[in-house]
This record gives sequence, C-alpha cells and structure tokens, in this order.
Amino acid sequence: MFDQRWQQLAKIIVHHSLELQPNDLLRIQAEAIAKPLLYALYREALHAGALVIPKIVDPVFEEIMLKEGTPEQLQFVPSTLVHEIETMTTWCDIYSEINTKHFNQADQQRQLLRRKAFGPVQVLFDSRAAQNQLRWCDVLYPTEAFAQDAGMSLWDFEDLVVKSYLLDHPDPVTAWQTIHQQQQKVTHFLNSCRSIRIEGPDVDLSYRCEDRIWINCAGKRNLPDGEVFTAPIEDSVNGRLKISYPSIYQGNLVSGIQLVIEDGKVTQATAEQGQDFLHTMLDLDAGARYIGEVAFGLNPGITKPTGHTIFDEKMAGTMHLALGRAYPECGGKNESTLHWDLVCDLHQAEVYANNALCYKNGEFII
Repeated sequence: MFDQRWQQLAKIIVHHSLELQPNDLLRIQAEAIAKPLLYALYREALHAGALVIPKIVDPVFEEIMLKEGTPEQLQFVPSTLVHEIETMTTWCDIYSEINTKHFNQADQQRQLLRRKAFGPVQVLFDSRAAQNQLRWCDVLYPTEAFAQDAGMSLWDFEDLVVKSYLLDHPDPVTAWQTIHQQQQKVTHFLNSCRSIRIEGPDVDLSYRCEDRIWINCAGKRNLPDGEVFTAPIEDSVNGRLKISYPSIYQGNLVSGIQLVIEDGKVTQATAEQGQDFLHTMLDLDAGARYIGEVAFGLNPGITKPTGHTIFDEKMAGTMHLALGRAYPECGGKNESTLHWDLVCDLHQAEVYANNALCYKNGEFII
C-alpha cells in the first residue's frame, strides 16, 4: 500500500522538517493525486503522537469562485481557516497540481481582490511562524503537470524528486542534517557581512544586510531545499538584473524579465512574455515593488530549471530575490500580499561581501 519513496519522504517531513512531538496539532493538505504521500505522512505523524487534520483540496472550487463569485464572496475569509492558523502548531502544504493553468484565464482584478482579502491571514501565519509558534513545510509532489512544465517525463521528474529530496540515501533525515552542517559555513560567513555586491553579464546589484539574519535552509521549510536567505535593508537594494529563467506564478508564465531597482524599489520592469501580469503584480500593493528577500541556491542535485520556483531557486550557482513580502524572522520589515521569487544564474558572475571577493564560478570561495 505504501510506496517506499513516500514513506521516506514522510519520515523527513515528520522527523526533520516539522520535528513533530506528541500532541502537536498538524494540518496537512494536498490534491487527491498526492494521496500516496498524504497517507504516508498521516501515518508517520500519528506514530509520532501528533493530532492530525488531513484535507483534500480541489482547485476547481477556487476557479469557479474567481469566475462567478460576487465581490462579497470573493472577499469572504472563513473563520475556520483563521482559527486553524491560530491553533495549529505545525502545517504542511503538498503542492500537487494536476493542472498548473487553472487560473490562467481568471480575471486579474478579481484575483487581486481575493488576494488582498486573504492578506491578513498570511500576516497571521508569518507572525506565528516567526515566533516559533507554528512550524511549516511546503513540499512538491511529482505530477504529470509539473513534469510537463519542466519539459520532462513523469519518470524523469520523479527521479529528480528522489535525488533532490535525498530519498536515495539510506538515511535521508541524517543526510539533510549533514547538508545543514555543510551550509552552516556559508550562513555563518554571510551573517558576518554588512554589504553584498553582485557583478556579472546579467546582473549589477548591491544591498546591505547588517543586523539582518541569514537563515540556513536544509529541508526544514521546503522540499526540495538547499539555500541561504535573508531580507535586505529595505532601501539599500540598487542595480539592475535580468532574470535567467522563466517563472510560473499563479499559473502565469513570465519570461525574459528585466528589473531596475533604486533604493529598494523596482522602478523599471519589462518582460518578453507576461509583462502585463508582471506589472499587475508589482502594483498589487505598496510593498510589492520592494525586495523582501535575497538568497543563494546551494543544491548541487538540481542542475537545470524546471519552471517551478521551489526547485529552481535551490539550484547551486544561482541567486534569487523576492518581490514583496519579507520574512520577519530575518529582521525584514517589508509587508505585501506578494512574495514572488525570481532566479538569476551566477555562473558568470562574482559576488563581493564587504568589498572582498567571496563567490566565483557559481560557488562560494570562503
């Protein structure tokens, strides 16, 4: 009944990512196609003593709402959702779309109205997480839709999942703990830095990060994982960059993005495809044009872009920045209902920390 791969992944989520304890309240949700992982995770969580609330979600309900709901219905936030966020101690979202284009034809203004209504819910979630009251993990489950977006067969995409999640290791939990130790050297170094400058053919960017916290990501909040990130000083980001890879955000494909950033704010933005959507997102609210996150990808098991940010932002030899919301646990202050990660290749770039070269040919030299 239980696929060995998903049993292994469930063990990682329960014992490493969420570190479930007896009587932890766990909310897990996924689309029906991910039942093999959902069942394995439910079982492992019960064995750990957690109190588990599983939920099967269907995006067609949201599609109908966006097409036919009244403004009042679009802005309705269920009190049950708020209560769950206020009371759960752990949370796991399993990304498992069978169609990544569900919302492509939905009216953007109606999507914005709904997103803004749920903004305070996201603030509540982030606040509890920052205070260590809520531990969370987002996991991607391989589907035909994800594989097609990546230009791969499902078998090949599943193989990528197995390798990048470290499921092929005899003890994946220990393997992720080892990754954390290896990345800690980079994290410790960056936490000693006041300023970062990145120079390359497609990027000329600088920012300050003194008194901000760089966080080591090794399978705690994302699977796959492998990055270090922080929130830059809000008005310190300056420069220009070309985003190396297409980005799929809310089912919308945007490619060839170029940004100019002045004093932390995106002042110019173009895209070869999806420019109108890009501009709509940048105008979402007062914080959407500001940079909420900067990060370096460190996972050598992910070697080419898939079109899915949760993979692409982890690729070794890349950096990414997020438009919009900052994570408060980094010390970030920017608030927005937007958090959109965009990935830039650094194999031909150099990174300087406190004006000293620290990164070249896609890796740190420290």
